[in-house]
Amino acid sequence: MKKILLSVMASVTFVAVLTGCGAKENFQQTVQTDTEKFRAFFAKRFTGVEFADYNNGVYAIDADSREQWLEIEEFAPYELNIDNGKELFETPFANGKTYGECFANGGIGIRQNYPQFDTTANEVITLELAINRCRAANGESALSYKTGDLVDISAYMAFTSRDKLFAIEVPNGDAYDAYLSGQKLFYSKHGQLNMACADCHMRASGQKLRADIPGPALGQATGFPVYRSKWEGMGSLHYRYAGCMRDIRARPFPLQSVQFRNLEYFQTIMGNGLTVNGPSARK
Repeated sequence: MKKILLSVMASVTFVAVLTGCGAKENFQQTVQTDTEKFRAFFAKRFTGVEFADYNNGVYAIDADSREQWLEIEEFAPYELNIDNGKELFETPFANGKTYGECFANGGIGIRQNYPQFDTTANEVITLELAINRCRAANGESALSYKTGDLVDISAYMAFTSRDKLFAIEVPNGDAYDAYLSGQKLFYSKHGQLNMACADCHMRASGQKLRADIPGPALGQATGFPVYRSKWEGMGSLHYRYAGCMRDIRARPFPLQSVQFRNLEYFQTIMGNGLTVNGPSARK
């Protein structure tokens, strides 16, 4: 297992070294190769799990957790959040316009298109960032990226997109740089505990880590926003990222920072071909 992880990490380092030295000419093939290696790691680790089931996180790999989760989903604790998000989404701004006017297809059924790389602004745009930028464009104040109304709006938009396939693109060299940035963050050690995302969600995935079983990194982004029992409410993916960094005694990046947006970009690309299943419930 360690050999597999080291091999993947060595590949990441090699790709990073090549950046700016001709590697961009072949970046599409590199991303495809990275994706294949990433998936192969989990296919070998969890031989009985179908690829399509990885959007269910730890519930794809642990039978006991899955049984409890299915019972929770029968009376989904996030239903009120979806209802609130729908109402907010459809309520006009003070200028009479709505969220739907900021998005393709009126904002319905588009969650699978995010995060996306904006080739004009040269940055990754997440759905939550796009929601707040829509508000700013219409003279409204920003909402919290952690919990609350913005997360409910995101939950509603995700709900309208369920079962649609992620197919996030890396359109040019600048997007590839963002991808590499997210990839580097995923594999880099941080904090007093000197741990990386990959340590928990690749090397230790499926094993007991204190009282929890870390879920596989593959498909992690597909179910957000999520209702967590620990939070007693809905929260965003970046809120979860920040919590992970605090757990390893590292200082988190700000929510919707370039670093977290690039990390989401990388993780979502690794899960291309999985379906939207957010909002969802998690421990």
